[in-house]
Amino acid sequence: MPQVVVVTGASGGVGRAVVRAFARRHDRIALLARGQQGLASAADDVRQAGGTPLVVATDVADAEQVADAADRVERELGPIDVWVNVAMTTVFAPFDRIEPAEFRRVTEVDYLGFVYGTMAALRHMKPRDHGTIVHVGSALAYRGIPLQSAYCGAKHAIQGFHESLRCELLHEGSKVRVTMVQMPGLNTPQFTWVRSRLPRRAQPVPPIYQPEVAARAVLHAADHPRRREYWVGTSTAVTLLLNAVVPGLLDRYLARTAFSGQQTDQRRRPDDPENLFAPADSRAGHDFGAHGRFDETAKARDPQPWLSRHHGVLATTAVTAAGLCGVAAARQVRRGRHPG
Repeated sequence: MPQVVVVTGASGGVGRAVVRAFARRHDRIALLARGQQGLASAADDVRQAGGTPLVVATDVADAEQVADAADRVERELGPIDVWVNVAMTTVFAPFDRIEPAEFRRVTEVDYLGFVYGTMAALRHMKPRDHGTIVHVGSALAYRGIPLQSAYCGAKHAIQGFHESLRCELLHEGSKVRVTMVQMPGLNTPQFTWVRSRLPRRAQPVPPIYQPEVAARAVLHAADHPRRREYWVGTSTAVTLLLNAVVPGLLDRYLARTAFSGQQTDQRRRPDDPENLFAPADSRAGHDFGAHGRFDETAKARDPQPWLSRHHGVLATTAVTAAGLCGVAAARQVRRGRHPG
């Protein structure tokens, strides 16, 4: 059955890829973002894939706009089944070069936007005791890196908020589910329109993955929301494991490598688009889509998401293999005792 899905940040990047993934299932999708050109193109994507779009121009940093958007979705598309919080913005700069208004804006979009979206979703889901909320997180929800203090702070805040809310829903015995998907570096327009004070253009920390990798993970999380979180990408898994074991060593490694590792060889230009306080597509005059500048190097697949989704099967296989090895070893011992 087609579902009613709300996606924030739907005009570009991960949000745009998520929209396309749900549209291929012929879902009814509400597209929340600021950029009119990106929203119009995202609606075309949905129609071409067989879904039903509803464009709702929304600044997720405004709680009233988000609540009104949820009400409109319920009126025009029907009861909300899935709400995906994706919208983001950021500033690439050392902390002492970020202005207070910039830091506040990143926090309002990247953290409070998730809070306001979740509030709006729960207001409709809890009375029905049905629905799923997916937070699009990041490895940076656990591991802060230089030059992204505002973004890392917001992702850490989402992680704490998510855990607290999940505990409350479990306490209530609610059938409303909330899950979080921790992402790697992705090839999205974020690195095209980011506000930056770096000398060269920004890039994700390699390895870089295509946004469709993220979209597949979000789709799976929406269908299987009992897991508290999903890790996406081998780099995410390695980073989070290292941070749990040797965080101090990782601090020093990132201090040496992450400044140059987050910049390309291209000089930043003063006329590069920005989306911090206004949609980038209104200034650039075109739709940015889902992909960024790194198609030539970005990976379209990674084995880690499959391993994460099937950890139960892998554990059973490992136990079975261990048991078979034990049986074989026992037979060898018996043969040694009774050589004839």
